[in-house]
Amino acid sequence: MSEVFGGVETGGTWCACALGTGPDRILAEHRFRTGPPERTVARIADFFAAHPRPSAVGIGAFGPLDLDPGSPTWGHVTATPKPGWSGFPLAPGLRDALAVPVGIDTDVAAAALAEQRWGAGAGAGTVCYLTVGTGIGAGLVIDGRCHHGLVHPEAGHLRIPHDRGADPFAGVCPVHGDCWEGLASGPAIAARWGAEARTLADDHPAWALEAEYLALGILAIVSVASPHRMILGGGVLARPALLDAVRVRLRALAAGYPPTPLLGERIGEYLVAPRLGSRAGVLGAIAIAQSTPATTARAPTEPARPVR
Repeated sequence: MSEVFGGVETGGTWCACALGTGPDRILAEHRFRTGPPERTVARIADFFAAHPRPSAVGIGAFGPLDLDPGSPTWGHVTATPKPGWSGFPLAPGLRDALAVPVGIDTDVAAAALAEQRWGAGAGAGTVCYLTVGTGIGAGLVIDGRCHHGLVHPEAGHLRIPHDRGADPFAGVCPVHGDCWEGLASGPAIAARWGAEARTLADDHPAWALEAEYLALGILAIVSVASPHRMILGGGVLARPALLDAVRVRLRALAAGYPPTPLLGERIGEYLVAPRLGSRAGVLGAIAIAQSTPATTARAPTEPARPVR
C-alpha cells in the first residue's frame, strides 16, 4: 500500500479522525464526542491502531495552543475554558501513544490549509479562512504554510470600531468585552437580540449589523495581511444572504482602496464560501501530517506518557 497519513480534528464538541491522503482518497473515518483529554487521545489511538499505520498524524485542535517548536510545552492546549483541557499535552500525548511523527495547528488553520490545497482557495498563494460561530477565528496560509508569529492568529480579538451610540451592547468577550468576537460571534448575536441567530428572520436588523461588523474586521485583515482570497465559514455564515451583505459592506468600506477589482466589481471572487464543508478541518490535519518532519516522532528510548 502507498503511504497514508492520519488527520485528527479535536473540536469543542466533536472529534474527527481520518486516514488517507486527501479528499479523493480517504480510507477510514470516525467521529465521536470530545470527552476528557486522556480518554479522547486513547480513542484516537484506538482508531489508528485498527488501520494501516500512518506515516505521520496531523492535528487541527481547538485552542489556544502552544505552537512554538522550541517550547517545552509545544503541542499543549493552553488556557482554554474547556474543563480538563488547560495545559494538556495533546500533540506529545498522541505522538507517544502512536510512536509516529505528529504535527499540530489550530482547527481553523487546518481548515484554511485544506481549502487552500483542495477547496475554495486553490490557486491562491495567500488564503485567509475566517470562521464565525461560537467564536471568531482566522487561519492564514501563505505559500502553502500556516502562518504563526508570536502566537497563532487571534483575529477574533481585533478591536473593531464600535459606535456605542448606535449599538450600546457591551459585548460578550470575557477578556475584551466588545472586541470583534464579543460583538459579532454567535453568542454575541444571541445575547444582543435575546434569540439564537438561526431563529432570526432574514429581515431582522441583526443581519445588517452583523454584516457591518464582519466587513470591518475583514477590512482590517485585508489591510494588514493582504490575502489573495478570503474564505468565510462557520455557523453564523450559514445564513444564505449574509455573505452577499458582507461583500456589499466590504466594497463600500474599502472605497476603492486598495485599488483592485477584487475589492470592487469582482468581490464575489474574493470573498467566497468554503467548498470542503465539515471535512475541512480533518482534511487540513492530513495536510499538516504530510508536511510534518520525522524528527517530531518520539525517540524509542524516551518513556511513553500514559494516555488512558
